[in-house]
Amino acid sequence: MSKQIAVLGAGSWGSILANLLDENGHSVRLWSYAPAQVAELNEHHTNQRYVPDFHYSETLTAYSDLATAIDGADVILFVVPTKAIRSVAHQVADVLAKTNAQPIIVHASKGLEQETHKRLSQVLAEEIPAAQREAIVVLSGPSHAEEVARKDITLITAASDNEAAAETVQQLFMNDYFRIYTNTDVVGVELGAALKNIIALGAGALHGLGYGDDAKAALMTRGLAEISRLGVALGANPLTFIGLSGVGDLIVTATSVHSRNWRAGNELGSGQDLKTVIDTMGMVIEGIPSTKAAYELAQQQNIEMPITEAIYDVLYKSADIKEVIPQLMRREGKPEIQ
Repeated sequence: MSKQIAVLGAGSWGSILANLLDENGHSVRLWSYAPAQVAELNEHHTNQRYVPDFHYSETLTAYSDLATAIDGADVILFVVPTKAIRSVAHQVADVLAKTNAQPIIVHASKGLEQETHKRLSQVLAEEIPAAQREAIVVLSGPSHAEEVARKDITLITAASDNEAAAETVQQLFMNDYFRIYTNTDVVGVELGAALKNIIALGAGALHGLGYGDDAKAALMTRGLAEISRLGVALGANPLTFIGLSGVGDLIVTATSVHSRNWRAGNELGSGQDLKTVIDTMGMVIEGIPSTKAAYELAQQQNIEMPITEAIYDVLYKSADIKEVIPQLMRREGKPEIQ
């Protein structure tokens, strides 16, 4: 059954998800805060800054007015940067309060709110009252916009404590190349999505420093152990971290040149300073603020996360990236499984 869907955020991932939903037969309104981007999408059906040389469906319409974009929507999909989630959700709540609508709220962003360290579904729940929404669903897993754009096979997860809502979202997106599984572990899915970006920074840095496959495999494996330790301490199901939104997302983010977090780490490992890396990336590098949030959470929970701590030291304490690696290697020996 066709649904009316508002997609908020016209970056690479938001715009490609909007295009997929349009091609699946839904009525899709894509919102961007940038009028020039809206004009480009509507007039030329392109989004060159984010997905170069891709032609969007000519029935996909973009809007710069948020109220118009979400008017009558059955589903509102947030794909804005983590730092913008709260402010945009607040604006959405103001509009919904005037219409008495109760859409399903979905987010496909990956990160933790700075200072509060809250997961994004928690932020959405705080800003959009229960009376103004049917449910909150998290969409996450191993996915690059560039590959979904060319209809490569992609499998991700829709997580919610409302299983019916998760199944609705599952059906919205499913097609021959895009498959969704449902999950009730919102905590694990969101933490896996946010924390894998930290390990991707480290994996890129190893590449930039010239290390080989052994080192990258070690980093990813021990990085997953850190993610799992913190996640379980915060209430996640440990099995989630060996699923699509755990090890699946970690693999794709920590091994691919499509990953801006991997690219940022690679540039740091190659000798670029952090400010230059941030200034030249052109898109948000979610792993940088996520490293700070995860480090502070680990301190609060008394959870050992040595890789995260080392990356934090590089990003926030100007530690020499070439020195933190031998420091990690010389730590006291421990059992692998604890």
